Amino acid sequence: MELITEKLLFIALFIFIIHSIETLAYAVRLSGARVKMIASALSLFNIMVIFSRMANMMQQPFTGSLIDTVDSVPKETALEIAETQFRILIGASTIGTAFGIILLPTFIALFSRAIIHLSEEKGSVPSLMKRIFSLQYIKRGVTHFSLPKFSYLRETKVKDIPIRLFFVNMIITAIYTIGVFAALYASLLAPERGTTAIMASGLINGVATILLVVFIDPKLSVIADDVVNGRGSYNKLKSMSLMMVTSRLLGTLLAQVFFIWGAEYIAWFTKFIA
Repeated sequence: MELITEKLLFIALFIFIIHSIETLAYAVRLSGARVKMIASALSLFNIMVIFSRMANMMQQPFTGSLIDTVDSVPKETALEIAETQFRILIGASTIGTAFGIILLPTFIALFSRAIIHLSEEKGSVPSLMKRIFSLQYIKRGVTHFSLPKFSYLRETKVKDIPIRLFFVNMIITAIYTIGVFAALYASLLAPERGTTAIMASGLINGVATILLVVFIDPKLSVIADDVVNGRGSYNKLKSMSLMMVTSRLLGTLLAQVFFIWGAEYIAWFTKFIA
């Protein structure tokens, strides 16, 4: 049985795109603070989050089909193949996050213009999309391409980085990254409760999303509001955003450590549900 298949590469590409989008979403608040249009920026941010969540839901059936493929082989072999494939997919999330970080300066500039255009279009997203995907806008967007610079790090102050928030975001990201994979792998560990284990993925991702909304997003939103109202520094917001994307990157790496532990915990927990 093949370890790396076209289906696996397709899913890896999907996950790469999802995590790139979710990382670039951090650029929206920076852009909103930059042009002093936070409400419009958050509207654009919500659109990106909804698209990434929808894309994540779309890839789940394809990822689940990997389990159906290994069901026909002995359990030990199936576990080995599934673990390797899922670790490759977790790796795709790390690469996608790193790619998003590389494009962050470019998208801060692009989102700044997109927020202004959204205001000019009276909040019409279809009109904004038509404008963004025009040939003229794409050509102009290419001129805004820039790579991250070390000057970003020089302006970052350690005192502006809340260490607790850094680690909380890292752990939540790790849990969110492995939610589907751990549940699917748990269905192999406890095949008699496989369906129960698989359905747990929605609960895990839901809890992780709630934690992000409760503990992470409000902090950045308040700092962005302070920048617009002249009570805070744009450099502090930028430092926080860089901290968050770095924390997110480390969270996808931590997911490799959490993966088997998470799967074993789900398999154990299904005993009480079943």
